Amino acid sequence: MAVGEASLPELHPVAGIRLATVSAGIKTPGRNDMVLIEAVEGASCAGVFTQNAFCAAPVVVAKSHLKQCGAQARYLLVNTGNANAGTGEQGLEAALTCVSAVAEFSGLSSSEILPFSTGVIGEPLPVEKIVSAVPAAFAGLQEDGWADAASGILTTDTRPKGASIRFSHEGEEFVVTGIAKGAGMIRPNMATMLAYLATDAAVEAGALQSILSNAVETTFNRITIDGDTSTNDACVLLATGQAGNSLLTDIACEFGRSLSDAVEEVCLVLAQELVKDGEGASKFVSVRVNGGDSEQECLDVAFTISHSPLVKTALFASDPNWGRLLAAIGRAGVPDLDVDRIGVYLNDTLIAENGCRADSYTEELGVIAMTPEEIEIRVELNRGQSTATVWTSDFSYDYVRINAEYRT
Repeated sequence: MAVGEASLPELHPVAGIRLATVSAGIKTPGRNDMVLIEAVEGASCAGVFTQNAFCAAPVVVAKSHLKQCGAQARYLLVNTGNANAGTGEQGLEAALTCVSAVAEFSGLSSSEILPFSTGVIGEPLPVEKIVSAVPAAFAGLQEDGWADAASGILTTDTRPKGASIRFSHEGEEFVVTGIAKGAGMIRPNMATMLAYLATDAAVEAGALQSILSNAVETTFNRITIDGDTSTNDACVLLATGQAGNSLLTDIACEFGRSLSDAVEEVCLVLAQELVKDGEGASKFVSVRVNGGDSEQECLDVAFTISHSPLVKTALFASDPNWGRLLAAIGRAGVPDLDVDRIGVYLNDTLIAENGCRADSYTEELGVIAMTPEEIEIRVELNRGQSTATVWTSDFSYDYVRINAEYRT
C-alpha cells in the first residue's frame, strides 16, 4: 500500500559518480542488497547522521572516516537486510572489515570508505557475504546505475525513490541527483533512513556541509511516519567538481543559492516520497501550522498532530473526528495558548473556530475533505508570524501487520 504513482523519474547521471548494485545474499538469496557508490578523486563529501544514542556501528565508522579523510570519501558501501546496530564491539569490527575489503580492492585507505547498513537491529552482520560480493560490485560500477541503486537499498519499502534536476548558472549546466529509502522507523531528527545525493558542481567541503545541513532541516527533518528515529539514519551529499566551475566556498552567493535550492528541491521530493511509501500508508498528509510566535511552536503543534495515533487512525478511516485534532493541538505544549483564536481546517473546510465546531461545518463536508489520498490539515494559531509544515501518513492495519511480522 502506498500513495500516488510508483514510477521512478529519470535519474540523470552525475559526472564523477559510478554506482553498482549486486546480490550479497544477506537476508534473501538472489536479492540485490548491496550498493557501492564511487566518487572521483578530489570529490567533496558531506554527511548528516542520526542523533539516536544507540547509533549503529556503520554510523560510528562513517562519521569517524569522514573526518579522517578530510571530507573526501571515495566509496560508500551500503547493505540492506542487516542494520549492524546494537552489536557492540563486534559490530564495529564487522563494519571495519567490510570497509577494509573495499579499501584493499581499490588500493585506497580505509578512511576513504564510508559504510552504511539498514535492516534488522541486533543481529551480527554477515561479513563474509558482503566481502565476497565486493569484487562483483567493482566490476559493475557504471554512471547510469542510480535506478538500480535506488532499488538495491530498500527494506520494507514498496518502491524505489529518486529525484534528479538540472539547472543552469551563467551558461553552465549542473545536475543534482539523489536516491533514498525508508518506510518505517521514520522521524529522522537528522535526515532519513538512508539517502545519497550527488552533484557535478565543485564545492568546498565546509560549504557542501552547510548546503546539506540546511536542506535536511527543512525537508527530511519535517517528515514522520511513526515518530521513531532510526539507529542508522544517514544522508550523504557528494560534489565531484566535474562541471568545471570555480570552487564554491560561499553559499550566500548567487550560484551558492542556486545549488542550495536544487539540493533542497531534491531532498524535499525524496522526503515526501518516503512518507507516501510509509509502511501501510494510504494517505499523504500535510500538517501546516500558521501564525505561531516561533517556528518551533508551529513545529511542536504539527508534530503532535502527526504523531497522534488517534489522528492517524481517523485519517485511515477517512473519519473527520475533529475532536482528536483539538486534543492534539491543546497538548502540544504551546504556552498561554488561546484556543478561542485558533482555526482548524481540513483542506479548505473550516471545521473549528472560537474553541468549538465552526457554524459552517457539517459532517458531510468533513467526510468529503477526508476522502482524498492527499490531505492538508491546517491550523491557524493567530498569535504570531511564524509557520511550519510537517508531512506524515496515516496508520492502517497494514502498518501493524508489517511491524508485527518484521522479523518473521
